[in-house]
Amino acid sequence: MDQVKTGELIRRFRTELGLTQKELAERINVSGKAVSKWETGNGCPDVSLLSALAEVFGTDIHTLLTGEIYKNESEAGNMKKLRFYVCRECGNIITSTSDAAVTCCGSRLEALEPRKAEEGERLNVEDIGGELYVTSDHSMTKDHYISFAAYQSDSSVMLFKQYPEWNVQLRLPLLRTGKLVWYCTKCGLLCQELGK
Repeated sequence: MDQVKTGELIRRFRTELGLTQKELAERINVSGKAVSKWETGNGCPDVSLLSALAEVFGTDIHTLLTGEIYKNESEAGNMKKLRFYVCRECGNIITSTSDAAVTCCGSRLEALEPRKAEEGERLNVEDIGGELYVTSDHSMTKDHYISFAAYQSDSSVMLFKQYPEWNVQLRLPLLRTGKLVWYCTKCGLLCQELGK
């Protein structure tokens, strides 16, 4: 941890929130002098306080430790570039419209790269009078199942959580284009185009 960088970042976050040093100190149960010491680079917060600080500032612990904010300006949140992150510990599903520093259950998550589904892996898509009915022949056991399925277009995403021992059955509005994306606990992230 770079004390000076972290201190400058704490001051920046605090002033953006319109908090005094005393108000910040009260929120995380430390003295105003401690906050002043951090902001001047003459000390740094104890590791046990980082989670509370990150929560107050709406950031993550990694950002506080490095003292730097990384911005993705090149992609400007393009839905076509939607990224999926899945925590293998708890099953949490997180999406972002550009690269992001994502952590869950104490581990940093990497964006999953979807693989085009082969013929035997594809989801079944049927037009049932104004809706698309999506099913799968994939096994849905406790150890090997589809954890989620999503419809992704240029401007939106619909995410459907799935559970072991359930059959995959989704109903989507009749859409001309887009793609289906799904995550198998053994095979990873797969996708198939719709309307082509």
